[in-house]
Amino acid sequence: MASRKRRHFSRPLGERRYRKLFLVAVEGSKTEPQYFAMMNTGNAVVRVECIPGEEATSPPQVLERLKARIKKNSLRKTDEAWLVVDKDDWTEEQLVPLFAWSQENPQNGFALSNPKFEYWLLLHFEDATVTSSRQCSEKLERYLSNYDKGIDARKFTDERIRAAIARAKTRDSPPCTDWPRTFGTTVYRLVERILEARRGD
Repeated sequence: MASRKRRHFSRPLGERRYRKLFLVAVEGSKTEPQYFAMMNTGNAVVRVECIPGEEATSPPQVLERLKARIKKNSLRKTDEAWLVVDKDDWTEEQLVPLFAWSQENPQNGFALSNPKFEYWLLLHFEDATVTSSRQCSEKLERYLSNYDKGIDARKFTDERIRAAIARAKTRDSPPCTDWPRTFGTTVYRLVERILEARRGD
């Protein structure tokens, strides 16, 4: 009796396994990509793809990298593309084009941390008030030693992420229309969108 041939089921090339993509372009090459990689854990509905930066990456360069990726791989109507940058010492002239781009399409988003992304991380652990970039780093070191070499995903629990969102929202009141002019962060808006997509909201 002839043996039956096994039927192999495979997805057509190019078919995605997830329903919604968040394409996130960042300045940093380590901390931000590691943080957003955590958003993919155990979830097949949402995919977060981070486009990391390199040394001395400016906001306009972050925007150009994101535009290039979108041009190469077009987004679906359900997808979102986000720019995530720091205020640091960047000027208004360098940041305005990013905000303007975010207003061109409902799929586009722009999130800024003042003074830097580490402030968003710090909000996971305390309702922090900082007066400088250095102080922000010093406070974060209490919770994440040597974070510049890598962050411990186990410390970013769902509870802490929700707490960070709540703290950032409180500080962003009334909500800024472009980016925080004093110490604050709008990264919570992106993270909240990702969590909503996970729940199917």
